[in-house]
Amino acid sequence: MGQLDGKVAIVTGGARGVAKGVATAFVKAGARLLIVDREVELGRATEAELRALGGDAVFLAADLADRNALPSVVSTAIDRFGKLDILVNAAQASRQLPLAETTDEAMELSFATGFWPSFALMRAAYPHLVETRGCVINFGSGAAFDGLPTQGSYAAAKEAIRAISKVAANEWGPQGVRVNVICPFANSPGVQMWREHAPDDYAAQIDKVALRRIGDCERDIGAAATFLASDAAAYITGQTLMVDGGQTKAF
Repeated sequence: MGQLDGKVAIVTGGARGVAKGVATAFVKAGARLLIVDREVELGRATEAELRALGGDAVFLAADLADRNALPSVVSTAIDRFGKLDILVNAAQASRQLPLAETTDEAMELSFATGFWPSFALMRAAYPHLVETRGCVINFGSGAAFDGLPTQGSYAAAKEAIRAISKVAANEWGPQGVRVNVICPFANSPGVQMWREHAPDDYAAQIDKVALRRIGDCERDIGAAATFLASDAAAYITGQTLMVDGGQTKAF
């Protein structure tokens, strides 16, 4: 039996990158899955890939920056699968700018695509997660831990997500709902683009990774998310897990 047999999950941003790696790992572990993304072509292709693996996966096209679209995400999962066990908030967009040059629009983009959808979906999912004693996995970032240059808006949104995750872990724990955060370093399309355009910066960052390699979206990040979503992690909540090969030493 798979670690997630019988469980139903929502994964936002699931058409590509780290979130696709999580979605793939979940399906292989036996979960039924709603993939949410604004990229229709990529989303449908991911749905087809996951179904080819034998998974029960459904793609929902939604722009998470449109708050009016958010209530339909949880209701679609409930209508399709009858329950909800796992919510993964992984979608995020941002612009890299020095802090003094970061515009209101750039800050609003990070919060509109990351923080607000995470908050709204957590709120909508909560009563259903109480019923299943389910869990939330939100995505933070080592860029916020380390205060990386040009990452002001991104870091701000990610730390805001971590903040509400801590509150939710305390408030929802008595109802059996667990809330954790993963901070990944993985070979996503964004990192691949960074490697292509700034190879020296990329190499310097890899040198900071204790394991001297970049993570795989499915085998490393997806595996960690699968563990946190499984019954094996039933006594783990309120934690930030650095799945980054030792890039950030969070002792």
